[in-house]
Amino acid sequence: MIRVRSIHLYPVKATGPVDVDSARVELEGLRHDRRWAVVDPDGVRLSASTHDRLLSATATPDAGGALTLTGPGLAPLQVAVPVNGPHIAVDVSRLPTMVDAGDEAAAWFGRLLGEPARLVWQDDPTRRPISMEHGGLGAEPLNLADTGPLLLTTTSSLSQLEAWIAEDHEPQTMVMRRFRPNVVVDGSEVPFAEDGWRGIRIGDVPYRFAEHCDRCVVTTIDPLTLAHGKEPIRTLARHRKWDGKTWFGIRIVPLATGTIAVDDEVTVA
Repeated sequence: MIRVRSIHLYPVKATGPVDVDSARVELEGLRHDRRWAVVDPDGVRLSASTHDRLLSATATPDAGGALTLTGPGLAPLQVAVPVNGPHIAVDVSRLPTMVDAGDEAAAWFGRLLGEPARLVWQDDPTRRPISMEHGGLGAEPLNLADTGPLLLTTTSSLSQLEAWIAEDHEPQTMVMRRFRPNVVVDGSEVPFAEDGWRGIRIGDVPYRFAEHCDRCVVTTIDPLTLAHGKEPIRTLARHRKWDGKTWFGIRIVPLATGTIAVDDEVTVA
């Protein structure tokens, strides 16, 4: 039987995960997932590929979405949802403006990164629909995830990846955290069976497949030590490369709202 192994939120895009036992599913993604981002003074979003220290920060949401920021060498900071804050221009895909979260949050991330930065909040996910080039069907809302509301991975696929690495190179443990999934499922005996999943139900919430997930250089950064390496992209390129990209996991779109939890049964159509 296929079941949910773990659930993860990333309230501020590119920062570390918040592991939860259950999560509310909205049409744009899991509640509190990827609704904030860090930008430079010109509004250009900062990513973990260029600012890997973002991975060492954690933003833990409360029930209303306010954050507690924690990071190495920094005092925790509570940040309220800036519902009445000013909109500023940002360079974020399909989203021209976001709401500035204030000077305290900006200073906190500036200290973390060693350069000026600001924290911004996505006020309305309906202003950023899923791109039709990435499996969107029209006006479906989207949080700040790259292309789809939820990312799903399987433990069997990770085990196969580790086996491939051991065949060609020194054995290396690939923690799933490198791939930044929202939902990890266990019990699928065939590695990469998720490639063919088109209709999915997790607990009582149905989803449809949007697209396979192409992987970037962020996966080659150890999320705990921030050390940079060649895996898993090197091995994925040998076994999982097509259309000039490497692939791991699938993006799925909720067809209804509801709640999912660890150990929920996953059924596939």
